[in-house]
Amino acid sequence: MPALSALFIFGALAVSAYMPAALPQTDPGPRIMRWTVGDTVREAMVYIPATAKTKATPVIFAFHGHGGTMQNMYRGRGFEKLWPEAIIVCPQGLNTPGQLIDPQGKLPGWQKDPGDMNDRDLHFFDAMLKTLRQDYQVDDKRIYVTGHSNGGGFTYLLWATRGDVFAAVAPSAAVAGRLVSMLKPKPAMHMMGEKDPLVKPEWQKAMCNQVLRINSCSDQGQPYDSYATLYPSSTGNPVVLYVHPGGHVYPQEANAVVIKFFKSIVKP
Repeated sequence: MPALSALFIFGALAVSAYMPAALPQTDPGPRIMRWTVGDTVREAMVYIPATAKTKATPVIFAFHGHGGTMQNMYRGRGFEKLWPEAIIVCPQGLNTPGQLIDPQGKLPGWQKDPGDMNDRDLHFFDAMLKTLRQDYQVDDKRIYVTGHSNGGGFTYLLWATRGDVFAAVAPSAAVAGRLVSMLKPKPAMHMMGEKDPLVKPEWQKAMCNQVLRINSCSDQGQPYDSYATLYPSSTGNPVVLYVHPGGHVYPQEANAVVIKFFKSIVKP
């Protein structure tokens, strides 16, 4: 792909009770799990494989975009079909002022920077991961995060502030802006549309160049999948750039590529 050359979207709350939905542990479908973070009940739609209490289990967190829902994120990704042995967590955001749309904050989204909104969403992430580690056999070498648009920005924020947790990250239609200086080498997959009218392609290409530099990647990419190019890394932190011809959308075809990438990465 053409040379790419960064930008971005992202404060303390007490975590108290965790409340699982009243679904049987053997239920193969998703369940709603709830946490009280500060004085706010937070929710996520979660798929738990039947073996999660007895076998080391990968975990994927998937964050919806501004105005999205956990239900649509879960259905749209279908990760439980592509990697049924993994725990899949699709959290629900809270009403949040948007940077590019919805300045009044009437729609759900995620914090943009460290300290934003008292770090409500970072604390939510910490609470979710703590519960999963307590209740299931989480494989700490295989924890992953992905997100689209504002959720992609939150993915970059998690990389910047919780990077040691993850084996790999996969933001879509997002940039990291001033968070770039906080990013440490990490296997990454960035997805972008060549006609994105919101998060401009030139912003995302600059972001991708920054990620390639941070990860000490080769200038020469290798075919990886449809729309996807793999850039090997001299430090063991490869980058996949997925560039599709659409706009500010997430193509369904990307799901299998994300899972292919995540499955290939195990944290040392």
